[in-house]
Formats: sequence, structure tokens, C-alpha cells
Amino acid sequence: MNGESIKVPQNEKTLTPGKLFYNWFAANIGIMGIVFGAIIVSYHLSFVQATLASLLGALSFVFPGWVAMIGKREGVTTFKLSRAAYGTQGNKLPNGIAWVNMVGWLAINVITGTLLLVSLFQVLHIAKSTLVTAVALALFAGIVILSGLLNEAILAKIQTWLSWIFGALTVIILILFLLKADWQQALARPSGKWFGGFWPAVSIVAAGSGISWSMAAADWGAYVKPQASQSATFWHTMLGGAIPLFILMWGGVLLSTVEPGLASAANPIDVMSRALPSWMTVIYFLVAAGGLIPQCIISLRSARINLETVGIHVSQKHSLILHSSIVILIPVYVLFVAEDFMGNFTLFLGFLGTCLAAWVAIFLCDSVLYRREGYAISDMMAASTNRYNWKGISSWLVAVVTGFLFTNNAVWNGPFARGIFRDNSLGVFVAGAAAVICMLVLLPLGKRLTEEVE
Repeated sequence: MNGESIKVPQNEKTLTPGKLFYNWFAANIGIMGIVFGAIIVSYHLSFVQATLASLLGALSFVFPGWVAMIGKREGVTTFKLSRAAYGTQGNKLPNGIAWVNMVGWLAINVITGTLLLVSLFQVLHIAKSTLVTAVALALFAGIVILSGLLNEAILAKIQTWLSWIFGALTVIILILFLLKADWQQALARPSGKWFGGFWPAVSIVAAGSGISWSMAAADWGAYVKPQASQSATFWHTMLGGAIPLFILMWGGVLLSTVEPGLASAANPIDVMSRALPSWMTVIYFLVAAGGLIPQCIISLRSARINLETVGIHVSQKHSLILHSSIVILIPVYVLFVAEDFMGNFTLFLGFLGTCLAAWVAIFLCDSVLYRREGYAISDMMAASTNRYNWKGISSWLVAVVTGFLFTNNAVWNGPFARGIFRDNSLGVFVAGAAAVICMLVLLPLGKRLTEEVE
């Protein structure tokens, strides 16, 4: 592997910061933002606390913005950059987890899209049944799979139009929610616990948005035109994701005053349909389903890039077959076997959030501490002597284990998941903090600990 295969060729750097804004805006204008708002309310927070939690959760897009800026500066995609921090071989484990993350988000989006179509069919007086759910799954999964055949120029146009169309409709939906919201009830909510409620709410949103999308940020930033500024790349990425997410989460907070069972509903999409006029429900569900497509585009693209970075090279055809099989089987399990949608959703985010928080913390620490003058191509090449960067590897392992020790859920009960750490997602923050501490503790040992193999 030579330098040319590490850096994105100059003739392929065609994106502008503005296109990054529309890319991330379209990817975060989907209906899951409203569900996130309901999840925040489920932590028994006051209106002010819920609003602040929504804002801080949305601002987790600082991380994708930062990663995209590094990708733009170096002209290298995310997990090729990550090789410098972990080593070319040591990088394969977090790289593999990132692939699982992208495939998982594909599955989550297919599940959400299927539920959207099922609710839409009910509005059109088609009764819910196993057959209807199966048809909805086939329709939405088919659209997602076909989107993988489109080139980037067409996808960029689609994402831009989806941003404008669904962005305008989101304003209309938000106005409808504001008109229906019980403001007296919202403002009368007592304050919840800051450590046991507020920060766990922020952490679950951050894990499912900014932290997760960090995996794909440099995959887009690396394709920005060289003459564009790094700061513009950062701000357009960060604001493109944060603005729609905050607006939708705030709408979810208000919607919970009308539909208090939204966060705990097996099908939150069906609950939301009751808060809208029937004519608006049809339009909203159609556009909401379309709004999930950009997320799937990003996930499909980055999943394939991640496989290639690990060393598994597949054609577009085989990549589509592989990912299509996975994102159909997982929704089948969730929709037809384990029908508790939100339970499976939060469980998935909790596990991956811990691993990804540790990864992005180490990646950014490594960049600040050791890569201020830029990344050396030799550290990222497959034949590099930087095979195992033990600073990054050991810090990541310690951080992940530490995070899990403070985490509990339906399948895992960490020994330190007590008190303020019980039944929440603070383990995600613990993992990130542990990663930073480990990197700082190991700083005096030199530039890096590597196992060099000639």
C-alpha cells in the first residue's frame, strides 16, 4: 500500500463545507430526534433541564466536526487516520466495532422506516398485521439497498433537497406540537436529579448521535476541496447535525406532554401519529421515511470503507449483498421476535456508546498530543512498523472495561453500577473520561509505545 492509497486523490476532493452541512442536516432530520426528546423526558427532568439536555446532547456533534476537520486537513478517511493512534494491526478491533456500529445504525433505520410505513398504512385504513409489517420491511429495506447503487453526485443532490423539504415540514410539525403542547404541564414539571437523570439523558443522546457519527465524519471531511478552510469544515459539520437534532428533540419534549407514553411505547411512531391531523400524518410519515435514507447512505458508505480499512476488500455488489443480509435479519428479529423497540434500541446504544466514546476520546487525544504537525503517511500504511501503538490500545481497553464496570442493563450488571450510575448511561461518559486520563498518564513515556516489526 502506498501513499496514494492512503490519501484521497486531489481530483476526488470535490465537496464544499456547504455540502457537508446538507449531508449532516439531512442525516439528522429523521423522526428519531423526536424519540430522543421523549427519552430525555423519561428521566423525569423539568422543562428547563430537558431543554438543556437536548442542547448539550445535540452539541455532541462537536466530535464529528472535529474529526471531519482532521480528515479535511490530512485528506485521509477516519479509520486510516485511526491507524496512527492504535497501530495498523491494533486499529482493527475498534475499526471492527465501528463497522458493527454502522451496520447497527442501518438496522435501526430500517426498523424505524418499517414502523413509519406500518403507521402510514394504518392511517390509510390498512390494518396492522404480520403481513403488513413484512411488506413494509421489504419496501423500506429495498429502498435502502437500492440507494447504495447511486453515485455521490446524485446522492448529494438528494440530500440537499431532503434537507430543504423535510426541514420546512419540520417547522410545520413543530408549530403543530407547540399548539397542542400543554405548556402549563411542561413548565410545572419538578426538577429531576442532575447526576442520576440529567447527565444520563445527555449521555444516551450523545452516544446515539455525535459519538456514533464520529466514525463517519472524516470519511466526508477527507473529500472537501483543499481551498476550503478547516474551520468551515468543522462548523458546517457540527451545525448541520446539531441544529435539526436539537429542534426535533425539543419537539419530542413538548410532544411528551400530550403523549406521555411515547418513550416507553413499543412503537413510538404509532404514538406520534395520534398527535397530528390525519392529512399531515400521511405527508409527515412519507417524508420522515425519506429522511432516513441519508442516514442509511452515510452508514452504507462508511461500513464499506471500514471493511476495506480492516483489510477485507469487497466489490460494491458483494458489499450490498453482505450489508443487505444483515440489515434485514436484525429488523426481522426486533420486529417479529423481540417487539420491544425502545428496549432493544437503548440497549444497542449503551453497548456501542461505551466502546465508541473511548475510541473517539483516544483518537482526538492522540491528534492533539502527537499529531499537531500532521499525520505521517508511514504510520498509516499497511506495511508500517507502527503495527501496535500500545498507548492507544491499552488506553482503549482500560477505558472500555472501566465504562462497562459502571454500566448495567438487561444483559449486564457492572459491579460499580450503583447509586448515580444505576439504570442509566453514565458509563459512556466514564469510558470517555478514563480514555483521556490513560492517554495523559502515558504521555511521559514518549511519543508512542509501538511494537515495531521490520
